[in-house]
Amino acid sequence: MPLSSSMSDQLTEKCAVFGIFESKKHHTGLEAARLAFYGLWSLQHRGQESSGIASSDGKDIYSHSAAGLVATVYREEDLEQLPGHIAIGHNRYSTSGGSDDFYNQPFLNHEHKFAFAHNGNLPDTTKLEEFLSERSIELKDKNDSALMVAAIAAYMDDGLDIIESIKKAWPLFTGVYSIVMMDTQRLIAFRDECGVRPLSIGKIGNGYSIASETAAFDTIGAEHVRDVEPGELVVIDKDGLTSHQVAKSNQKLDIFEMVYFARPDSLLLSKRIDLVRQEFGREMFKEFPIDADVIVPVPDSGTPAALGYAQASNIPFEMALIKNRYIHRTFIRPTAQLRERDLKMKLNPVIELLKDQRVVLVDDSIVRGTTMRHLVSMIFEIGAKEVHLLITSPPVRYPDFYGINTPKQTELLAAYMTEEEMRDHVGATSLHFLSFDGMIGATGLPATNFSTSHFNGVYPVPIGKRADEITILNDGETLPKSGRHNTELATARPT
Repeated sequence: MPLSSSMSDQLTEKCAVFGIFESKKHHTGLEAARLAFYGLWSLQHRGQESSGIASSDGKDIYSHSAAGLVATVYREEDLEQLPGHIAIGHNRYSTSGGSDDFYNQPFLNHEHKFAFAHNGNLPDTTKLEEFLSERSIELKDKNDSALMVAAIAAYMDDGLDIIESIKKAWPLFTGVYSIVMMDTQRLIAFRDECGVRPLSIGKIGNGYSIASETAAFDTIGAEHVRDVEPGELVVIDKDGLTSHQVAKSNQKLDIFEMVYFARPDSLLLSKRIDLVRQEFGREMFKEFPIDADVIVPVPDSGTPAALGYAQASNIPFEMALIKNRYIHRTFIRPTAQLRERDLKMKLNPVIELLKDQRVVLVDDSIVRGTTMRHLVSMIFEIGAKEVHLLITSPPVRYPDFYGINTPKQTELLAAYMTEEEMRDHVGATSLHFLSFDGMIGATGLPATNFSTSHFNGVYPVPIGKRADEITILNDGETLPKSGRHNTELATARPT
């Protein structure tokens, strides 16, 4: 599954999903699709390439999707053509397939009248493809989400209802998935047994909502109830909510949700993200106390951690880098010759706060290092005396195969450079990474609750042949493509 050619120095989430079921008798007065629109608006940080909504009035399913941000995809007339009290929505950032409209979700199955939206990735689709091949089912494209839809539909062809079909198809889904579905009568949600990608349940009136993050509930006026448990299938209809535990729960939430992806006002594993990130900063001060004049975050995910470091150190906190809110992650990047100009368009330094200062710069991660190199250089050029770079996670050494857009491992700076070499590369006075134990400790939860594959190469969900893409180990050893066992590489690394 090819990576986007417009990859930046930031990791990017693949998708957001949203669902809403309102009682026909006790609804909010708004069509479900409009509430889905508001929910998707609040989840754009997880996907900005395309957006789509499907709805039902109890008889038929209607849909609209297009490339672009939520604000540009839906006009008033589009929402008016999405009637009904049930709706699901999807924001996409492509890591697999392509970027044309064929891949926009939700996917619809017209024969069985259901819609499907997926956040995550199936790195190993061998079982799925073999199952469909045995039934002589051929698809235009082997997109993992489309394969899942086809498998569910195949069991419905056998006469099973949609719930039993999902249960039957479940063992074929080798990977990571947080799913919202709907037919004309029900809202459905389910999660892989590791729960790598978040999915939560909210209560709105006499109905329910499902969302990738709890921040979406605040937007529509819903109350957060609980998470969809790993391995759980939730069915919402006119009689309320029914739970089916299809697979044994083995919670492994991606730790990067807390480090970077999730909105700071969201709850994950009952932890408010901005408070966790502040604790990252306090842990950084314990590990790396620096004598400096000012603490500066790289906005936005670095802001809570920088605040925590400033509180612990009693060094002044300043928003000395101002972010241009009108440049999004899908912004078309200029040529290499204009890269520095591009950075200044995104982040403008406040000279008065940085000149002649010893600066502590706080960010969440280093991927390729190119952007950070230009940022450090820019701060020095306007007159800073020192720039100490603090990263509130361990070095990112391994690619993600679970729905996050990451470069090849050989393009990850930390995979082939020591921390000293990385410091020289970005040009900082000093460079420090939060320790693995410090990161986990800041969450207040045990390490066993998390997937930490970015840092240690331990993949809790099998990645199949994609293990061949890992060629560098933690000790810097380069592995030949031959002579290693994929399963061992994917599962046997020490935590």
